[in-house]
Amino acid sequence: MATPPKTRPQARDLTSGPIGRTLLLFALPTLGANVLQSLNGSINAIWIGRLLGESALAATSNANLVMFLMFSLGFGFGMAATILVGQSMGARDIVGARRAFGTAMGLFTIVSVVIAVAGWLLAPHLLRLLSTPPAAQAFALAYLRVIFLALPPMFLGLMISMALRGTGDSITPFWFMILNVAIDAGLNPFFIRGFGPLPPLGIAGSAMTTLIANYVVLIGVTIYIYARNLPIRLRGSEWRFLLPDPALLRVIVVKGLPMGLQMLVMSFSALVMIGLVNRAGVETTAAYGVAQQLWTYVQMPAMAIGAAVSAMAAQNIGARRWDRVGRITTVGVAVNVAMTAAILLVIFVSDHATMALFVGRGSPAIPIAIHIQKIASWSFILFGITLVLFATVRANGAVFAPLLILAFGVFVARIAFAWALMPRFGTEVLWWSFPFGSSITAVMAVLYYRYGNWRARGLVGATIEAEAAQDQASADGEAGGRLNPAA
Repeated sequence: MATPPKTRPQARDLTSGPIGRTLLLFALPTLGANVLQSLNGSINAIWIGRLLGESALAATSNANLVMFLMFSLGFGFGMAATILVGQSMGARDIVGARRAFGTAMGLFTIVSVVIAVAGWLLAPHLLRLLSTPPAAQAFALAYLRVIFLALPPMFLGLMISMALRGTGDSITPFWFMILNVAIDAGLNPFFIRGFGPLPPLGIAGSAMTTLIANYVVLIGVTIYIYARNLPIRLRGSEWRFLLPDPALLRVIVVKGLPMGLQMLVMSFSALVMIGLVNRAGVETTAAYGVAQQLWTYVQMPAMAIGAAVSAMAAQNIGARRWDRVGRITTVGVAVNVAMTAAILLVIFVSDHATMALFVGRGSPAIPIAIHIQKIASWSFILFGITLVLFATVRANGAVFAPLLILAFGVFVARIAFAWALMPRFGTEVLWWSFPFGSSITAVMAVLYYRYGNWRARGLVGATIEAEAAQDQASADGEAGGRLNPAA
């Protein structure tokens, strides 16, 4: 087949080729971006803690909790839009993909600006609602208000990254995440302490670097998209797509809300669990904190593989390649099990040395943390299997069943199990609640994947067909309006 003209939008076709290789090439940049994002937060926390002290560090924890709650809903809406984009790309309907992307960007712009203004005004009330310690109140207010101003580019950058992944491009978000981390972490000490004519800004300076980094990345990725003529770029009459389409907006909200709630369910269950752990004393709490630090990295392969499976499944569902959807899921589960098991093996072999990085070699928390790891950590293999299965079913718009299964798994099979048996068996039951809850959730996820009705027409389906005539008319008048099938 002849090489397409340079003016034709470029996208990665995930509906053909070897599944394992394609999945890995897609997932590894996503994994790298997740690691960089976590490292960025850790580096910024180190700068704040070392330069401004514990009160400032506590302030960022309170402010970041508020932002996480905002991003949970933003992530859900972004996932719904990403799946719309992916299914449209799989159906070779590039105008439909741009329509979905435009609606999502219009929604994110409006919502992020409203939240930024409201957050600036209501920040003191939010911090009081969180019972922020008095010593951290002033720090938290200064930090949170600037972070709220950074919310619009954060939200829009998140949407662009997720939409690019929907088109099959996970490399571009990775490169711009590197740029984000370099600017944010690199400028932190200069803005906190001052440099040359720049006065010391304290904790507000740390938030200011986040704001600058996100605006630079947003502008940079926009320029890159148009310079490379990527599929999600909007031109001419397509700018009207930024006015949210009611039908697509309804899909994004109805499907995105349950996906955002899944993150909130996990966060709330983590708060309940830490409340139970706190009853066991400081050493056990410290040990659990060390385990959680390691679990952050143990979960990353599952998150990356889940994102890859979701994008690949969405495109293949759009292309009606159901034979590949099943194989994508199987390969995703196998790759995730292998990667998660490899990370766990490294942690188990070097457990004492790794944990000593957090609490010191002589800490009495280390033996407790090692014990927690041996009982609970392997459950993240089951968690990864569940995540991959959910990624596939969500790719066709089935979002309520995963939410209900997850809620049952963490609140009934894990929290209630620990709560009921803890008076009799002590803190030991807390660690066993992880494999117990994960096993129940994985079994329910497998049963739903195997026997549920999620394969029925879901997210795009009728929306694409109802608008096919209008999209076809637009596409016929535009060079490269429809993607040509891959060779």
